[in-house]
Amino acid sequence: MTAEDLRAAVAAGIVDEAQAAKLRVLVEARAGHRQAMPSEDEPFEFFRGFSEIFISIGLVILLTGVTMMLAWFGGFGLLVAVPLITAGIAWWWAGYFTLRRRMTLPSMVLATAFGVGLAIFAVTVLEQMDVGARMAGVLAFALPSAGMVLWYRRFRLPFAAFLTGGFVLGAIYAFTASTANLTGMMSGASGFDGLFDLRESPAFATATLVFGIGAFLVGMWFDTRDPHRLGRHAATAFWCHLLAAPALVNTVAVTLLNSGGGQGIGMLSLALVVITILALVIDRRSFLTAAIVYIAVVISWFAGDAQDFGSWIFILIALGALITGIGTWWVQLRAFVMKVLPNFPGKDRLPPYARPE
Repeated sequence: MTAEDLRAAVAAGIVDEAQAAKLRVLVEARAGHRQAMPSEDEPFEFFRGFSEIFISIGLVILLTGVTMMLAWFGGFGLLVAVPLITAGIAWWWAGYFTLRRRMTLPSMVLATAFGVGLAIFAVTVLEQMDVGARMAGVLAFALPSAGMVLWYRRFRLPFAAFLTGGFVLGAIYAFTASTANLTGMMSGASGFDGLFDLRESPAFATATLVFGIGAFLVGMWFDTRDPHRLGRHAATAFWCHLLAAPALVNTVAVTLLNSGGGQGIGMLSLALVVITILALVIDRRSFLTAAIVYIAVVISWFAGDAQDFGSWIFILIALGALITGIGTWWVQLRAFVMKVLPNFPGKDRLPPYARPE
């Protein structure tokens, strides 16, 4: 019995996640942890077949048509409620496509339609109220954030965690973003990276860092409840880490890089090593994916003149070889790191590992 068989059994409702985890532990105890697990043990499912893509396209077209029909026949009086009605329709249809058919991509489409519908409804209502632009932005993201929490509780869709985090991040940015920084970025007077510098934009960057830490802790909470990655907890953790990685990596890397000179590159290099070790320990590649640009920056600094064509060739080869090597020998590298690291709280609740052969 493979991990795919157990995940299918959980999805079909034959066994629950706790029973599947116990079965998997028994199998791995008999055959050995790593030998019984696939080499790529970070499962991710976007769709299960072309039929889901086909249905998702149909749902997008259908929702668009229904929304336009409501706006057309409802007139101006109903125009404010149209996004809310569309969100309600998405909730209704999810009862079939998510709970009964258990379709992944159509469920993601409906969840997105629900969240966007709530956001547009909030914006439309708040425009008619004198609450201030900043507070209106915060509330416009807060409503769909709460709605996506309810969506997750009702439909247990892991992707809902990603949407929830995205709306929460939008609310944070609406509350902390500096108008001067945003205006300067749009006009080209200041770079985009200035927003993530803890010195140049302390409120915005700190908020991003705190959000990243929060998303990371939530992801680890889900991860430690499904270390064998058989059910929705691991899938939910995947989406949480996908949010946490760019928030954490960008803030730390930009702040260190902007400190300037060789010292900044040295500190950035050390931070990238720590990020790599963290990614290996928790067995999540999203953190290294978010760090690829900064790894290229470090390599280019050592390569010298970035304007030289030969330097670009060296950067591409070195970066590609490094990323390919880490990805190819991920299992062995992780086993080595976990063996070297001393015992720490929660180590036994992380995905199993084995010593490299």
